[in-house]
Amino acid sequence: MKADLKVYEEKMKKTVANLESEYSAVRAGRANAQVLDKINVDYYGSATPIPQLASVSSPEARSLVIQPWDQKALKDIEKAILASDLGINPQNDGRCIRLTFPQLTEDRRKELTKQVSKMGEDAKVAIRNVRRDGNDAIKAAKKKGEMTEDEQKSSEEDLQKLTDRYVKIIDEAVSAKNKEVMAI
Repeated sequence: MKADLKVYEEKMKKTVANLESEYSAVRAGRANAQVLDKINVDYYGSATPIPQLASVSSPEARSLVIQPWDQKALKDIEKAILASDLGINPQNDGRCIRLTFPQLTEDRRKELTKQVSKMGEDAKVAIRNVRRDGNDAIKAAKKKGEMTEDEQKSSEEDLQKLTDRYVKIIDEAVSAKNKEVMAI
């Protein structure tokens, strides 16, 4: 059963990595090119992420410059940014698009902390789902006679300890991101 625990631990690690990836896209006052990763542009009939259409650079702490490789995509990129929930008006100069990130207001900070907490809760639910799947597999193995009752209890306890450890990691990540949002 120890080998099976490794499988569930890997799933939990992936959940934490996914949460960290989502957190990197949360705009916390500084310009971060990853906020554009989830914005898709209708480019010749297919939804394409902005980083695949253009180079994105950050010349200053609070601004991003998007330079498309195909100048025809400039208007489409601008439309996609306006339609997104980014809350920033792009400035198009005919060759590139500039995004200037304003100071966060207190209301926006509170909104972001709620968003960060919700992402953390979703990650915890995913961890608990992994635990449930593990417990189901343990019970099935017990039914088939592949393990004794003591081994079942021990495996369930080990899985619970693993779950508790990853839930604590998620709580720490949520706390750290909320501090970052409120500090800027």
